[in-house]
Amino acid sequence: YIEMFYNSKRRHGSSDQMSPTEYENQYYQRLGSV
Repeated sequence: YIEMFYNSKRRHGSSDQMSPTEYENQYYQRLGSV
């Protein structure tokens, strides 16, 4: 339901101006490199 209304490309100030999708990808890359 939320996927239809949520803009996953919108930039967020709290995440260093990354979209939620970009932020999530970067998060998992950091987890894999630890």
